[in-house]
Order: sequence, then structure tokens, then C-alpha cells
Amino acid sequence: MSSPTDRPAPVARAVPRVLSIAGTDPTGGAGIQADLKSIAANGGYGMAVVTALVAQNTHGVRSVHTPPPEFLREQLDAVSDDVVIDAVKIGMLGEAVTVAVVRGWLDTVRPPIVVLDPVMVSTSGHRLLAADAEDAVRRLVPFADLVTPNLPELAVLVGAPLAPDWATALEQARRLSADTGAIVLAKGGHLEGALSPDALVDASGRVAAGLFESTGERVATVNTHGTGCSLSSALATRQAQTLDWVRSLTLSKHWLLDSLRHADALEVGTGRGPISHLHALWSVAAQNSPAPPDQKAPRPLW
Repeated sequence: MSSPTDRPAPVARAVPRVLSIAGTDPTGGAGIQADLKSIAANGGYGMAVVTALVAQNTHGVRSVHTPPPEFLREQLDAVSDDVVIDAVKIGMLGEAVTVAVVRGWLDTVRPPIVVLDPVMVSTSGHRLLAADAEDAVRRLVPFADLVTPNLPELAVLVGAPLAPDWATALEQARRLSADTGAIVLAKGGHLEGALSPDALVDASGRVAAGLFESTGERVATVNTHGTGCSLSSALATRQAQTLDWVRSLTLSKHWLLDSLRHADALEVGTGRGPISHLHALWSVAAQNSPAPPDQKAPRPLW
């Protein structure tokens, strides 16, 4: 099995070709649907391979159907046999056999950038990773460049109680990075307070001083469905453009905050709705749309 140290060095690309390997969300807020929007919004060309068909909406997950592992590998091979892949984002894997298929494909194709979002539990509390697959995901972490767990997922990965504060979260992230060699994005979204901190934690010297903290506002909205999926996809895209994790996080977080600020205006669903992935693009399009001769130029909707 290849590791990040023996894969080809990435080459910066203005419009990177980014593959999402994840489950679905028919309402479009999370999973591969959110990934494709995030990749496009951040300047990449998105592709998607389905690991699981998920019946869910803004209120939660109803059921999950997992395609046969042979079909998953066929999907992966169909993409990589034809397209040069600049970055991969891995999301929901669900079962140990799915993790094994993805690991085998990674070892064969050796994409230059891999971002792993270790999806374990949905925002609504529905378990999205089988208990017997947790060890398989832990073993997958060393073969990612960046892993982006939320605090409950970080606790599972290091075998510790849920971090009650930011200092504990950073310590758990240091442990995970030291044990696996991956850069860890510690995320403070589950903590209380007016600010929402994030940090790149690295025990291998790729981030200066081993730590880069980025604190942003905590946007007052319940519409945060798919935030983790969306951020990890944005990071994979930006890293393939910049080859700089600090710069990639800065750009991705700026985009995510804008998407969160305008989430309520979408009015998608009656539960925990999605973020407005394409708000910035829609605003530019509205401002640049030519007006009919007898009308003023349209105003942005948001």
C-alpha cells in the first residue's frame, strides 16, 4: 500500500480534476451532490463515484443501500482509466469492505492529493459507518494527506472521550497526526462560543511550527447540513491549485463562511437545510447579467 511519501508529487493546476468518493444525498445538501457543488464553486472540475445510496432529507437519514464492492471498483477504474486525477476527496464509506476496495484502488492509482473526511455519524445522529469498519478507517488515515474529522469522529479515531474544549481537541489532533503521519484539520464547530476555530495540526513538518489556527465567526444558522463534506471537497480542490495547505484552508474557509451566511435564503427543506454553495457565483452572475433595454440590471438575489 502506498503512502503520501511515495506517491507522485502534485503539480498545481488552475482547474484541477477532483474526484469525490462518497455517498449520496437526494436533497443535494451533503454527500457527492454537495461535493460536486463545492468543487465547482472553488474552481475545480468535479467527478463522483458512489459508495452508498442514501435515502435522506433535511430531517435525517431513512435508509442506506450499499452497491456491490465489485461495482464500486468498476466505477473507480472507469474514471481513472480515462482521466488524470489531481485530487481525491473520500467521504462516506459505510462498510469495511468498501474501505478495502478504496484502499486497493488508491494503491493502484496513487493520486497525488488525498483528503479523507471520516464520515461516521450524520448531523441528525444516524450512524453512517458500521462499528466493525472503524478500525478499517483508522488504517486508511495514514494514506491520506489530510484528514478532516469533526470532534466526535476525532475522538473515535484516537480512542478517547469527546473533547470538551479546544485545547483537548488540539491535543487529540496532535496524537492522530503523530500516529498516522497525516495532517489533521481540527474543527471546533461542535464547541460553544461566538467563534468557530479550525486548525491544521501536523507532526511531520509540512505546516510551519506544526500548527496553523484559523478562527472565524460562528454563523447563526441551523442550515449547516453537509458542512463537513463541503469543506473537505473545497480543501482538496484548493490544494490542487495552491499546493499550500495553509492557503487552501484560508480560501476554503472564506468560501464556507460566505455559503453559511446565505444558507437561510435558500429555503430548502424544513429541517437542517444546506449551505448556499454557489452564492458567490450567483451574485457575480446577477451583477453581470445584461438588462433588457427598458429595465435596470437585476439585483443579486442574496
